[in-house]
Formats: sequence, structure tokens, C-alpha cells
Amino acid sequence: MPLYNSQQIKIYNSLSAEKEIFKPITEGYVGMYVCGPTVYSNVHLGNVRTFMSFDVIYRYLKHLGFKIRYVRNITDAGHLENDADEGEDRIAKKARLEAIEPMEIVQRYTVDFHNILNTFNNLPPSIEPTATGHIIEQIEIIKTIIDNGFAYVVNGSVYFDVLKYNEVKPYGILSKRKIEDLIHNTRQLDGQSDKKNPQDFALWKRAEPQHIMRWPSPWSDGFPGWHLECTAMSTKYLGQQFDIHGGGMDLKFPHHECEIAQAEASNGESPVKYWMHANMLIMNGKKMAKSTGNFILPNEIFSGDNKNISKAYSPSVARFFMMQAHYRSVLDFTDAGLQASEKGFNRLMEAINDIDNAPVSSQSSIDVNGWKQTCYDAMNDDFNTSILIAQLFEAVKYINQLKDGTESISKNDLSILKDTFHIFIFEVLGLESSSKTETSTDKLSGAVELLIKLRREARINKDFALSDKIRDELAAIGIQLKDGKEGTTYTTN
Repeated sequence: MPLYNSQQIKIYNSLSAEKEIFKPITEGYVGMYVCGPTVYSNVHLGNVRTFMSFDVIYRYLKHLGFKIRYVRNITDAGHLENDADEGEDRIAKKARLEAIEPMEIVQRYTVDFHNILNTFNNLPPSIEPTATGHIIEQIEIIKTIIDNGFAYVVNGSVYFDVLKYNEVKPYGILSKRKIEDLIHNTRQLDGQSDKKNPQDFALWKRAEPQHIMRWPSPWSDGFPGWHLECTAMSTKYLGQQFDIHGGGMDLKFPHHECEIAQAEASNGESPVKYWMHANMLIMNGKKMAKSTGNFILPNEIFSGDNKNISKAYSPSVARFFMMQAHYRSVLDFTDAGLQASEKGFNRLMEAINDIDNAPVSSQSSIDVNGWKQTCYDAMNDDFNTSILIAQLFEAVKYINQLKDGTESISKNDLSILKDTFHIFIFEVLGLESSSKTETSTDKLSGAVELLIKLRREARINKDFALSDKIRDELAAIGIQLKDGKEGTTYTTN
């Protein structure tokens, strides 16, 4: 019998602003969609936290025995600057600045995104669709919305009629905004926009002559609206109604609000049963911003090459730090917090080793099954990793007491304690043992030192072409060689 039959999950639903008992649309099956990145730059740590939060949710649902289809998209077109309906496409702008093809930008930063999440031990989604791969589906949805009377065409562009929709369904149901307030707080159109009302948003935009990324449609050569892409991809792979839609808190309005309106306007049904939103990541008590230097890239955590941290930290320590806050809480990323997390992570790893050598008795003085259920209770309560970790440290205390001989445990209970400890640390939280991390680091160090030796020999033999090739190839994968009086050293980024 699958575990989900004995464990009742409660999820905080942003739609109702309450915790609700989780009941999938189809028993035993879960459809989950999470808004993925717009791939025009290196993935930032705030995004990483969001994807890590939903990775843990995905892991826990799988552990409970649900058959889960996890869809997370790649936005590779249509996301304009400042999340607006006017201006330049973020990807096209980066391509223009670097004088390369937009799809080169997409490829570069999609690879970076995958590499970073893999380093943090995130599981890949079941399906990872791209916006450009679903232009036909988006056009078909637009046709339906127009036919249903909730969109209009102007000069080759198509806009969603928010006020017309609001006559039938409330717009703002997710973000708890009233249309009257939106109208009052929106500036008047300057007469140059094609929109009927400022609240309307683009479903399809006619491409200006200089716009690189464009596709043919019944209305113009153009590109889809950012909000429409997620509606098309989520419903294609999960159905017109599915269980969970996740994303960062910043996407609740207007992005997710528009998704609801588009789905209702095209098929008459609310698309999602449970809306989930991960909160923001700040640094040193302030918003992360490149302009102030108050930011850190994921790779800089691993190399220690950032003024905001005092040393390098392993991916699992950084992941453990993130897990110590509930996904709906604001998390302050600090060096002191990372140092404390490193100590806590090391205590967990020491306990993993100690549990193998714990002495067994004929009976237990510890309620192991009761402790085991507290771990499930923590995750069942809206995936509260913070409480789960507190319970794991209760087990660390038990393990130390067993080691000291102040508590006793039976062979069967020790097996339960060990299995549960491993399940929640490695399978659910997705942490990796320090020995695995150290082995990986040692192998990398050994390989680089070998290449440094070969480069040194090449230079002695005046084979400067090979010497330069070794240096340049390493630089291309983020390993910088530095020649000095004491020899050659390297850093990673």
C-alpha cells in the first residue's frame, strides 16, 4: 500500500489563502507545473531557491508513492523587459548586445541553468518544454479566446480584454486585487497604445521590423505573450485542470493571474487546484542587486570568490541552509548563516556514520516510531523543511545518547531509525554526503593538477600552442589558471 494512504498532506493554497487537505484530481497521480527561467542570463540564487523548494516537494510526493508528472518550462521567447507588453525581448536584447543568434543565448544559459541545478542535486522534471516549441498551441488558444469574445485584434497584435472578462469571472482572484483598484492605480493610456484599457495584456504581439524573433500567425508575423506560454504548456501536458502550479512569489501578479484568466476564457475552467508560491531570497537584510554589489552567483558559493562570504561552501551546505527556512518564508542569505549551516550539516553527516556503530539492546528506551511520524508530520504540514530538520537533530541527539550509553535501542528500532534518517536527509531533502562531495572535489583537483603538469611540460618543450590550448579549454569550463612565482594555481567560477 502506498504511503500516501497513511499520510495526509496539507498545502497552503494561494488561491484560498488557507491550508487545504491535498486531494489530487486523480487518486494516486499528481500533475505539477512550475514556471521555469527566462534563459537570457546566469540563473540567480533567488531562482535557485524556488526550484530547490519545488524539488523537495517533488521528492516528497514521489517518496509517498504518487505517480507524478512534473513539468517545468524554459521561456526562450516573448518575455519582454520589465515584464511589460512593450519594449525589447530579453533574449533578443542580449543577442543583439553580443552580436550572436538569440538561440545561442538560449543554449548557453539553458546549459548553465541545468548545470547549476544539477550541482545542487535537483532532480530533473518529467518534461521541460520550451515556449518556441509550442507556438502552434499558443495560436490555437488565442483563436479560442477571440471566438469566446475575450480578446481583440489591433494592428496585428491580440490583447486580452480584462474588463470584458471581469464581467463574467473576477480578475484578481489569486492576488486578491480588485479590478476597481487596478483601474484607479493604472496610468491613463497616452493614446499611442493599441490597448483598449491599460489592464489588458498581450496574447500576441506584431513584431517590429527590427525584432529578430518572429513567427507567422493569422494576425501578423510576431511572437506570443509571456503569460500565454505557460497556459499552453501546462494544459498540453497536464490537462485543462491539474493539481499544483508553483513559482516565485513575484509571479503571482500579473503572470499567474493572467494564466487563470486565459484558461477560464479559453475552456471555461479554473486550471489549477492548488497554487503554491515560494518566497524571496534577500542578502544581508537587503534585496539582492548587482548595482550595489549585494549579490552572489551560485558558482561563487562553491569557489568562495565573493566579497559577501568568507570562504567556499559545498553545494549540500548551501542547500541545507536553504532548507532551514520554510519555502513561504523570506530567507536572508548571510555568511554567518552559511557557517552555522555548515556546522549543522557536518553534525548530520557525523550522526550518519555513528548510527552504523550504535550498540543494540533487547529493548528501546526511545519511541522511534513516534519520532518517525514527527518527520512525516513536518512534511505533511505544507512541506515544512524547517520543522523536519529540527526533528532530524532530535535523532542526532538520540544517536549521541546511544553512543554514550545513556539510551538503548533494539535492533528493529535501530533499523527504523537508520532508514528514516537516510530517507529524509538524502531522498527527501536531497542532500549529499560530505564524503561524496569530497571525493568529487578530490577527483576534480587531481585532474586539474595533471593538466597543469602537462601544460608545464609543454612550455618546457616550447609547445606553446598546446600550453595555450590547455589554459583556454579549462577557462571555457570555468577553471582559471594563474601563473605565479610559486607555480600555477587555479580557481573555479
